[in-house]
Parts: sequence; C-alpha cells; structure tokens
Amino acid sequence: MSDKFRNNPELKPLLKKIKNEVVALDGKALPLKFMEVCGTHTVSILKFGFRHFFKDSIKFLSGPGCPVCVTSTKDIDKIIFLAQQGHHIVTFGDLIKVPGTHSSLEKEVAKGALVSVVYSPLDALKIAKITSKEVIFIAVGFETTIPSIASLVLDAYAQQINNISILCLVKTMPNVLKYLLSQLQGEIDGFIMPGHVSVIIGAEPYEFIPKEYNIPCTVAGFEPVDLGLGVESLVSQIKNKNPFVDNRYTRMVKPEGNRAAQELISVVFQECDVSWRGFGSIPNSGLCVIEEFKQFDAEKKFQIEVKDEVVQSACICGDIIAGKKSPLDCTLFRKKCTPENPIGPCMVSFEGACAAYYKYGE
Repeated sequence: MSDKFRNNPELKPLLKKIKNEVVALDGKALPLKFMEVCGTHTVSILKFGFRHFFKDSIKFLSGPGCPVCVTSTKDIDKIIFLAQQGHHIVTFGDLIKVPGTHSSLEKEVAKGALVSVVYSPLDALKIAKITSKEVIFIAVGFETTIPSIASLVLDAYAQQINNISILCLVKTMPNVLKYLLSQLQGEIDGFIMPGHVSVIIGAEPYEFIPKEYNIPCTVAGFEPVDLGLGVESLVSQIKNKNPFVDNRYTRMVKPEGNRAAQELISVVFQECDVSWRGFGSIPNSGLCVIEEFKQFDAEKKFQIEVKDEVVQSACICGDIIAGKKSPLDCTLFRKKCTPENPIGPCMVSFEGACAAYYKYGE
C-alpha cells in the first residue's frame, strides 16, 4: 500500500510538471510560499527532498503543527512545578527534554522526580490503579490526540479512580490559523492542511481561508505522492485564480471528519483561550475540562505556582512555528542547539522543524 504512494513511477513527471507550471505563472512573485501546518508534513517535505527540488520555485514554511513546539514556556514550568511537588507525572516522551525557564523534566528526574513515559493517555489510568500517588497526565496535542484524552477522563470517572488528573494543554487548529493569517496576510500563497488533524475535524473547518482570505488550501497525506498531489492542487488553484479547500487525502479524510470522535471531545471539553509559544493567548484556540469533570483537572485540583516566563531571546522557535523564520536563520542551530543539547522545543520533538532540518539537511 505505502509503495503505491512512495515509489510510484508517475511521481517524477508530476513534480516536473508542477515546477514548470510554477515558473509559468503570470504575475506571481517566486518562490511561492506554502505553509504546512503539521509537524509530520515538515518531516516528509525534508525527508523526501521536496524543499530541495522546489527550492527556486516554492518555499515551504513550517507552521504551528508540532504540539510540543507550541507549548509555552510557562506551561512547561507548570509541568515542572507539579513534578517538584512529588506527583507522578505521566507524559509523552517528547516533553522530557523541553526546557522551561529554569529546569526540564529530564533534570527533575535526575533529582528524583517520578516521571513515566507512555504511548497512550490510557496508560496513565493503569498506573493510577497500582499507586496511591496522584498521577497527572500531561495532556498535550491537537485534535488527533484529544479523543483518547477524553476517554481517559471518562474511564476514570466511570471507574471512580480519584488519584488521577490531567494538566490540560491541548490546542485546536482552526483559530490559530485565523491568528496566523492576521499576522501574515499577503505572505502565504497556500496552505497544506494537517492530515492527522483533518481525519478528526474534516476539511470543512478550513473553508473560511479561501472565502475570507482568498488563499488556496489542500488536505494532504504524508507520502511523496500525497505531497505531490497536494502541491499540484495549490499551484492549480493559483493558476486558475479559484481558491478552495481541496481534499487530496480522501482515503483517510472525510469532509465532515469523524463525528464519533468529535462527540467524544465535546462530552469532556469546551473551548477556551490558551497560550501558544510565540503567539501568546489566542481566543478559543484550545480546550478546557468542563465543570462536571473538574476533579480530573489538575489546574483546579492543585494550586500551581509559576512565575511569568522568561523568554530565551537567542532561541527563535516561536518565529519558526509562526512561519516568519527558518531553522537556518537561528544562530544556535547545529552549534549550541542540537538534539543532544536542545535549547528549544523545535529541536526536541521529532516533529519539530529544527529537528527535521538537523536530521535531513537543508
């Protein structure tokens, strides 16, 4: 199945055709600027050579698609504070090395903090059943991950497991795109929409982008053929001056998304304002636990004390996820900042732009 989308003999002619069409565009300044709003897309674009192949005709901008990267320093400080209080922290592995203002979970583990890395939020429930300690799952992610976090809360509620809670730092995609467009209007020629997120929310929530901003969008998968078809769609929309939301990932994404997953999310969470790294607070761009399940909300269960974050001026991760700069613009990249010694989250997460540029080159 994957070979069909990776080693298809029609791919090379397709990419050459796209490049020729971009060069032939009338009245468009080159390179075109396409933003991918998914960390996995960033990795694929570099891994499969798209950035190099289209280097003079298309510039790919990394957007806020890495959930670890968009988590603010202040929120990282909250996680570290809870670990310092002796609670059992349960998290995805990418968060371990992300630096806060003065520490990181990795450093706290070295001091004796109890931190477990899991692959599923539901693993936190298994841990809570065999310990008397408070287990706190660090809920980071976009719509892709949120249904499983909702299941964790509902299962804990149904089984009356009271020594578990979540630090809810989840974020949602549509409203951050509105924020981005207010900041970068006129600087983006097209969007490659996130494949994983779109499986849950569908393609319909992006309709405001072509309608209000006259910018083409395509939902794409992650293999070379998927990306090629996505880029072809954007170039065709620009050529025809007819922007719309084109779904080129129909084997996984439906216009309406996954209704069952959406319903599960709505049972546990409600929209709220949340803080993003590099952006600050964006209205209704995240989710909070509803009042009925407040006993599972670590923010309400514990008094979390953190100071205002101290911005690390040398790290430009915030500008990278905003599409304003590239990892290659950072003076720390490949020098002081490496995967072994990450200065910012864009180098920590495997979905981070800096980590992808470091691994797959320029």
